[in-house]
Amino acid sequence: MTETNNAVELHGVVKRYGSLTALQQADLTVPEGNFVTFLGPSGCGKTTTLRMIAGLIEPSAGDIYIRGQRVNDVPIHRRNLGLVFQNYALFPHKTIFDNVAFGLKYRKVPKQERARRVREALALVRLPDVEDRMPSQLSGGQQQRIALARAIVIEPDVLLLDEPLSALDANLREEMRVELKHIQRELGIATIFVTHDQSEALALSDRVVVMNQGSIEQVGSPQEVYNNPATEFVAGFLGHSNILSAEIAAQAGDTLKVRVKQGGQDILVAPRQDHDWAQGTHVRLVMRAENLLLAEQHDLVAADAANHTVLNAQVTAVDYQGQAARYFVNVGDLSLQVINPIDRQPFAEGANVQLRVRAQDCVLLPHAST
Repeated sequence: MTETNNAVELHGVVKRYGSLTALQQADLTVPEGNFVTFLGPSGCGKTTTLRMIAGLIEPSAGDIYIRGQRVNDVPIHRRNLGLVFQNYALFPHKTIFDNVAFGLKYRKVPKQERARRVREALALVRLPDVEDRMPSQLSGGQQQRIALARAIVIEPDVLLLDEPLSALDANLREEMRVELKHIQRELGIATIFVTHDQSEALALSDRVVVMNQGSIEQVGSPQEVYNNPATEFVAGFLGHSNILSAEIAAQAGDTLKVRVKQGGQDILVAPRQDHDWAQGTHVRLVMRAENLLLAEQHDLVAADAANHTVLNAQVTAVDYQGQAARYFVNVGDLSLQVINPIDRQPFAEGANVQLRVRAQDCVLLPHAST
């Protein structure tokens, strides 16, 4: 046992299935009280990582620590973890009370204490009057809350949530997302949440772990991974991005002039200070669709021309989304996507417009980044 402020630590953790490596040399910390999300597409290794932390599968190499204790050889029932899965895993033949009390009964908590803690857990998930019902008498959202109550009633060291909202419809998912964040904040339990849904990850998390093909691509706050992607995969997976091949053309004060290969447009970029971008360097230019601004031609002024680029464009398609529209525009031979809020009417297909690109909204990545 070692002193630590981290609820979970992974040190060089690897998982292999024969010749297939499901997780490659993962190093990660989950601080006490944090909500950390493993985010990535199917098959990226996020559920494998969660299941190793839970003790459901063994790592092929490396060490896993929970509150400073190495747990590689500790079975799941001795790790004091709360688990919630996609399918709820409630006992259909037991009442809601008995479902929630199951872990307490296994731990030989006295009957009176069990009843008190079950009532508190049900109150916390806002279902105080259902303890005598059966799971089949509850809706999917209510069953998910009961699964959460069962996980937190044992006062776990870490709460592990494996795609717990994916079986719910869209409106219920949003409602449960708010509830989940509220409960986690109130209890202060370190929580690891697995999802492929970027909106869930960005809304819920203190830290997001973006994973791809068994590797951790980036770890950071939702704002960091979204606004400053470390790799081209992160830039493409989160949100709608325009990712273009380009070359550093010149230095212009605190900005760089970057020439896009397709079309030859020059775009001003305020680069991060963690890289020396020499003239002639081949790069990948990332521009988030919602950071680009469309306006009527001649509406954009050049007062801060040192900090933005204005390009003439034509709208080729409009994806109306209610409060916003996703536009596909051509800038010469270059095709871009732009997401803007709608003021009255969206731009029509075929409209000639101006496109503003702010230097601080652009991100440069090495051309070899994947």
